[in-house]
Amino acid sequence: MKNRLKILRAERDWSQAELAGRLDVSRQAVNAIETGKHDPSLPLAFRMSRLFGLPIEQIFEDDVDG
Repeated sequence: MKNRLKILRAERDWSQAELAGRLDVSRQAVNAIETGKHDPSLPLAFRMSRLFGLPIEQIFEDDVDG
């Protein structure tokens, strides 16, 4: 699954650790999601959506062609 997490974080000048704190997850979890090594749980995706003020579909994209 592709995502815009790193871009959205950079636009706000947040470190991975700061984003992790806002989402109540570890920095390693943020890194794994940003690099595509891990997909977030649905509750975490909803927290990200609320935090960034965007629909989940504008943060995550299903990589059906890849």
